Amino acid sequence: MTRLGRFQDVAEQHLCTGCGTCEYLAPDRYRMVDSTDGFRRPLPLVTIDGRDADVAACPGASLSHPHALPADHDPSVGDEWGPVLELWEGWATDGDLRWTGSSGGVTSALALHGLEHGGVAGVLHSRAVPGEPLRSESVLSTDRAGLLAGAGSRYAPASPCDSLGEVESSDGPCILIGKPCDVAGAAAAAERRPRLHDRLALTIAVFCAGTPSTKGTREALTKLGVAVEDVTELRYRGHGWPGEFTATTSDGKDHALTYADSWGAVLQKHRQWRCMICPDHTGEFADLSVGDPWYREIEPGEPGRSLVVVRTPRGQQFLREAMASGTVHLTRVPGSTLLASQPNLLQVRGSVLGRTTTMRIMGMATPRYRRLPMVRAWLRLGLRQKVRSTLGTARRVTERGLRRRSRVEPA
Repeated sequence: MTRLGRFQDVAEQHLCTGCGTCEYLAPDRYRMVDSTDGFRRPLPLVTIDGRDADVAACPGASLSHPHALPADHDPSVGDEWGPVLELWEGWATDGDLRWTGSSGGVTSALALHGLEHGGVAGVLHSRAVPGEPLRSESVLSTDRAGLLAGAGSRYAPASPCDSLGEVESSDGPCILIGKPCDVAGAAAAAERRPRLHDRLALTIAVFCAGTPSTKGTREALTKLGVAVEDVTELRYRGHGWPGEFTATTSDGKDHALTYADSWGAVLQKHRQWRCMICPDHTGEFADLSVGDPWYREIEPGEPGRSLVVVRTPRGQQFLREAMASGTVHLTRVPGSTLLASQPNLLQVRGSVLGRTTTMRIMGMATPRYRRLPMVRAWLRLGLRQKVRSTLGTARRVTERGLRRRSRVEPA
C-alpha cells in the first residue's frame, strides 16, 4: 500500500483539502465532519483495509491535467496558469448580486443565467448553516433566492463535493461553484461516474489563496470584541468591494473589520497546510474561473468588478450566452491582466516546488502533480524567496509537527 493509498492517509498526513470528494465516492467508508483542528475532514466510518479504489480522484493526493495546453490557449499568459482561452472583466447586471458578491457578483450571475436561461436544474454551492454562521453546508439551489443566500466568499472550511450525489441524481444538468480543489475533485470524480459526468453541465471556480480554519474566524471575532454565541450572521466580504468582515449580533448591530484587518492580519495565518503546497489557486480544472482584478487601486465606494478566465470551449459558449442574455456586463481584457491582478499567486506557485522538495527530503508524503509547470516560476523567485520556500518549510514542518500523522477527530 502506498503512503497515500487511502483517503484516510491523505487526511492524516495533512494533505486533505476538505473538498468532500471522498464522501461522494466512498459514502460507506467516509463522512465529512468539522474536525477539532477547525477544518472539514473525512471521518472513517469503518476500519479501512487496503486501498481506497478511487483515491486517485482526491485533489489532496494528486492534480493532473489530462493533456497539454490546448491549441487556442492564449500564449501571452504563459503556461503557469493552466488553460486560458480568454480573459474578461466586468460585473453582474443584477444589482443585488453585484452588491452581495465579493467582487462583481459574476459567479452568482452566471449561475443565475444557467437557471433562468441555460436549462440548468440546480447549482451546487456552499453557504452558512442557518443558525450556525461559523459552519458551512452544501446546497443545490434552484432559484435566485437560493443563490443570493450563498453569494459572497466564505473564508471558512466548506465541502461542496460531499453533495455531488445530488447532482448525479438530479433531473437535469447542474452547475458546481467551488474552490479550485473542489472543482478538481469533481472533475476527477466525473471521470469515474458516468452519470455525474452527464449531469455536471458547468464548473465555476473562485480564485483561492487558501482555506482558513474556523479558529481564524473565531480570532477575527475576538478582535472585534464579539462573542461567538452572539453572532447571528457572518459575512466575510461583499456589500462593496472588497467588502468587510462583518458580524451581525443578536442586538441587530454590525461589527466590521476591513479586508486588510481580517484576511490580511488574521484569517490567512490560519490556512491549512495543503493550501501552502498547492500550485492551483485560480481554478485550472474549471470551465470558468472568477477572481478579483487587483491590478489597480480600488476607489472608495466602487461596487465591484470580477475577472473571468475562460478555460474550456464549454465555458466559452456558456459565457457568450450569458453576455447575450444581459446577465453579465463584460469587456475583453489582455492576458497580461491575469498576472497583473494576481502576482502573489505566481510567486506561490514557484514556492511550491521548493516546499514539496523539502518535504520529500524530510521523508514526508507529497501530492503528485502532472502537467502543472512550476520550474519557471521557481526560477523567477529571488534568493530570499527560494530560501524561505526550503528552509522555511523545514522549520514550519518541525514547529507544526507535520511529520506526525494526525487522526481525524470530530469537533
